[in-house]
Amino acid sequence: MPRMSYRDAGVDIDAGNALVERIKPLVAETFTSGVLGGIGGFGGLFKPDIAGMTEPVLVSGTDGVGTKLRVAFAVRRHDTIGIDLVAMCVNDVLVSGARPLFFLDYLACGRLDVDTAADVVAGVAAGCKEAGCALIGGETAEMPGSYPPGEYDLAGFAVGLVDRPRLIDGGKVRAGDKVIGLASSGLHSNGFSLARKIFFEAGGLKASDTVAGLTGSIGDALLTPTRIYVRPVLALIERCEVRALAHITGGGLTENLPRVLPDGLSVRVDRGAWRPPVVFERIREMGEVAEAELFRTFNMGIGMCAVVPGTQADAALETLKAAGEAPVVIGEVIQGAGEVVYA
Repeated sequence: MPRMSYRDAGVDIDAGNALVERIKPLVAETFTSGVLGGIGGFGGLFKPDIAGMTEPVLVSGTDGVGTKLRVAFAVRRHDTIGIDLVAMCVNDVLVSGARPLFFLDYLACGRLDVDTAADVVAGVAAGCKEAGCALIGGETAEMPGSYPPGEYDLAGFAVGLVDRPRLIDGGKVRAGDKVIGLASSGLHSNGFSLARKIFFEAGGLKASDTVAGLTGSIGDALLTPTRIYVRPVLALIERCEVRALAHITGGGLTENLPRVLPDGLSVRVDRGAWRPPVVFERIREMGEVAEAELFRTFNMGIGMCAVVPGTQADAALETLKAAGEAPVVIGEVIQGAGEVVYA
């Protein structure tokens, strides 16, 4: 029997080492003052700055990017999917009022392609820089036979910090509070199973095809990265009383806003307060999707919501505009049974 090696079994240690060397400078660019050491150890080390905090609370979050990966595979573009991964995690951590501290990623594949993996990690690093958190570790798992050639899966993990007296949990929300919406960039990383079915299966289109109103190809439009709201929302928290935050992901406004409401309250959303991006209109037309289903599946152009006292709505809008956002009051908290009422 001939001598066998790990490479013969489908795992290339040299490729893994080459990837680490390729991404080292990208990872180093995300380091903040709390990072202890570099990459390559068995665990990432981070020393949080808790000066001025009375009860430091760690907030953690984990997520992936779902079947948006299928679009990346079809387009063979992998430089933005890492941004999505970071966004899905840090935006969830942010909802508690926490500042993201550090991030870890997990990439699993059947056979490691160094160029593809380096593009993915470059996106992760870019997302971490945007969120102001450090990429302090990760794992690349090469598992022959587990994934088709050219495909991979991703998971991300974020940890943030907030002082317990400043923790945002929705408990202070009252009827009359205003709901401010921050614009999304498109689908973000949710609803892709339905979008793909409509465009590529029922519609018979390819990722390289174009659709009226969309910039570039369908694939390009769908791969627009998820927005990261850390900097503008933290600026808002510093100036205004933010009583609740909601990251609008799977379930849309319909399912996510009620998650931050106390018992006995609902939200009345003014459907005409903003105009959803064109991609949602194309999905509605091509798939004959009911409006209620759209708002329960997609973010419909609103990626994050902040609930503030009515008397502070103007100040909140000014703060968010100064941070580069185009915020809009999309609704109001009302008495109700914990639902979203569209007007």
